[in-house]
Amino acid sequence: MTTVKVIGAGLAGSEAAWQLAQRGLQVELIEMKPLKKSPAHHSDDFAELVCSNSFRGDRLENAVGLLKEELRRCGSLIMECALATKVEAGGCLAVDRQGFAAMVTQKLRSHPNITVTAQEVTEVPQGPVIIATGPLTSDAMSDAIGKYFGQTEYLHFFDAAAPLVTAESIDMEQAWWQSRYDRGTPDYVNCAMNKEQYEAFLQELVNAEEAEVHGFEDNNVFEGCMPVEVMARRGVDTLRYGPLKPVGLTDPKTGKEPYAVVQLRQDNAAKSVYNLVGFQTHLKFPEQKRVFSMIPALRNAEFVRYGVMHRNTFLQSPRLLDRYYADRRNPLVAFAGQMTGVEGYVESAASGFLAAVAMAAKVQGKPLPEFPKTTAIGALGLYISDESIENFQPMNVNFSIISPLEQRIRKKAEKNLAIANRSLAVIDELLAQGL
Repeated sequence: MTTVKVIGAGLAGSEAAWQLAQRGLQVELIEMKPLKKSPAHHSDDFAELVCSNSFRGDRLENAVGLLKEELRRCGSLIMECALATKVEAGGCLAVDRQGFAAMVTQKLRSHPNITVTAQEVTEVPQGPVIIATGPLTSDAMSDAIGKYFGQTEYLHFFDAAAPLVTAESIDMEQAWWQSRYDRGTPDYVNCAMNKEQYEAFLQELVNAEEAEVHGFEDNNVFEGCMPVEVMARRGVDTLRYGPLKPVGLTDPKTGKEPYAVVQLRQDNAAKSVYNLVGFQTHLKFPEQKRVFSMIPALRNAEFVRYGVMHRNTFLQSPRLLDRYYADRRNPLVAFAGQMTGVEGYVESAASGFLAAVAMAAKVQGKPLPEFPKTTAIGALGLYISDESIENFQPMNVNFSIISPLEQRIRKKAEKNLAIANRSLAVIDELLAQGL
């Protein structure tokens, strides 16, 4: 029986290995951990979340919410494990990061069709193979992929992770529980600042000393994961219209909307650790402690992890890959995950899913699955393979890349829900056909 190699056990590789195995194929899942780790990785488990523990919005009126539901219906391992290790986060799906990774690892290691090999791959092997080594691909493998495609450089951008603090060190006399617009249960700890406190914080943030990151420039930062100090440089109110926006929140001490709010989100099931939402950073660790402790509720905060900054690399996919994330020249060599230009945890899983179901069809001599642009899964694959894109950049899933409705609906939420329902009807039909 043909064995399909999957290189890399992040979100995309884990999902790909599972989908191949579930379709009866033998899978060799090759992961360099624990033999070697990137600077951003700490755990030996698969599907380690190196940035936020949030999978973002969970409503169908939100494009990533639609993508989650499509994947869930299609038997996604990542969605199954995310839902099983969910922690409260208002209208978002957030997970206990250690519990999530442990569950993914256990399921993959115990699958009878999956063999796990601990090894750093340094050459692009012959197909069938799915390469999902991620945005933190090792230098040797990165060079190998460049040589494989006949190019010496990837595109790249910089990504950042937010700090974590212990729950017991948060001053709840200066904070309160509430979800924005009171959606769901009050799952966020809200840390308010008045105008004077905010401006003093901003001044120190702008002038704080940054860690050295080779080649870093503000214009190389991916907009969806912008370091908080970079946002602060863009204007005095940039943070108040971004991660520190007070809209939809009410300070119980005043009964009014606060001037600025830092939100903390639960990071583990034990509710003992919280992350600073939107506070990705590459400040030096002592500077993070000094500046972030200016937030009144975090005056005595205990930081269990500081924010880090790392370089992410990705392919010029529209020139190289097809809608199934496969090499246009060799359909048995496919790629998946953020290295293809999809951005986000759920999007990475979706790319691994589609690359795998397509690879399974090729190996088993079946027709390729038809995920049209009316679905979020299909729209992502069509985006990364769109040869008309001149300045290709990583993309989160959004409704603008999904086919519009034929009829006009004025209200945005109603329109998005109609798009979502149309998409899920397509997914259900594909499943009925034996996807």
